[in-house]
Amino acid sequence: MPRNPASLSPSAFRDLPSVVWTIFAGTIVNRLGYLVTPFLVFFLASRGVTGGESTYVLGALGAGNLIGPAVGGILADRIGRRPTMLIGLVGAAAAQGALFLAPGVWTMAAAALLISAAGSLVSPAAYALLADAVDSERRRRAYALFGWGVNIGTAVAGVLGGYLAAQGYWLLFAVDAGSMLLYALVVVARIEEPKREGTQRQAKDGIGYGVVIRDRLAMLLLPLFGVQLFVYSLTEVALPLAVRDSGLSPAVYGAMAAVNAIMVVALQPFATAWLSRLPQLVVQSAGSALIAVGVALTGLADSVAGYTMSVVVWSLGEVVVAGIAAGLFANLAPAHARGRYQGAFSWTWGVARFGALTLGVTTYTSLSPATLWWTALVAGTATAAATLTLKTRIERRTSHALAA
Repeated sequence: MPRNPASLSPSAFRDLPSVVWTIFAGTIVNRLGYLVTPFLVFFLASRGVTGGESTYVLGALGAGNLIGPAVGGILADRIGRRPTMLIGLVGAAAAQGALFLAPGVWTMAAAALLISAAGSLVSPAAYALLADAVDSERRRRAYALFGWGVNIGTAVAGVLGGYLAAQGYWLLFAVDAGSMLLYALVVVARIEEPKREGTQRQAKDGIGYGVVIRDRLAMLLLPLFGVQLFVYSLTEVALPLAVRDSGLSPAVYGAMAAVNAIMVVALQPFATAWLSRLPQLVVQSAGSALIAVGVALTGLADSVAGYTMSVVVWSLGEVVVAGIAAGLFANLAPAHARGRYQGAFSWTWGVARFGALTLGVTTYTSLSPATLWWTALVAGTATAAATLTLKTRIERRTSHALAA
């Protein structure tokens, strides 16, 4: 880890190999086209789809995020990182066209399922490719750079999407599909498939997720990370409900999203460089607790100032944890199973978001908002503390891998 204060700046990313920067650039391009999903409800309404019917399409979109990562992890180890990314990008681009042209609710649902399933094939392969390209000391920075690219692209897409939607929804689909195809071209032109390792181990472990399930440490970490990701996902799901119930306009939620985007884009590279000198599991736990506190503060907010304060707190937590969980999990994976380990991690992320959309919203609407906010605070801080209890085991495992 860097100790020289002069190196603890965004320039600390300079030693990352070109493949990391290629994925970073491609991710920005891809996320610039992340336009259809945020405006999908409005598009469905323009096609005469009722509120009740739209739940089928949105449910299919969420279900695809449970299928894609699991399949993507297997494919990344079986046929390679590069082919898996291309299948996902081209498949998702084709599905965008299918959704726009779909004549009815069920064909829209099928296309939405394909969009999210194919699109989420990409992450496990990209994460595994990053793990192949850098050693364990640099993985946190590589994954943080990847996440920074996601946030940059998403921040610009939020502004771009509102403008394009006003001109015609077909533009959203065209830009979305075009950005995926452009990223696919970047993969073809700039990324080479890494050398395959561990053929004998691959044969012994098989091609499924048994290699992950038999890893006790991994199976302890995944639920802890899953709960923390669930709490974070409430910022996308429950925050808009709270803003609405406070009698504030949708523009306020848009402003909160802008505050989050500006903070993450501006602070993340500096925070990653400075925090890289500290024990990463401690930083991860502290940041996760900060997110839980920020999310819980939403329950106390009833004005623009109150919501801004809560967003600032959990945004700082998001900046702190950037790239750490993915890096820690990648360090646990044997070389021949990196795709499946990242598939399991990405699947956990998909489950967390799906849980926020279902369990989180149900708790908010059927029980009470206070129940949800208190649950987020207790669950988030408890799992952050529980993660720290695995510090010795993770360090022992990582040290053993480095020695090997």
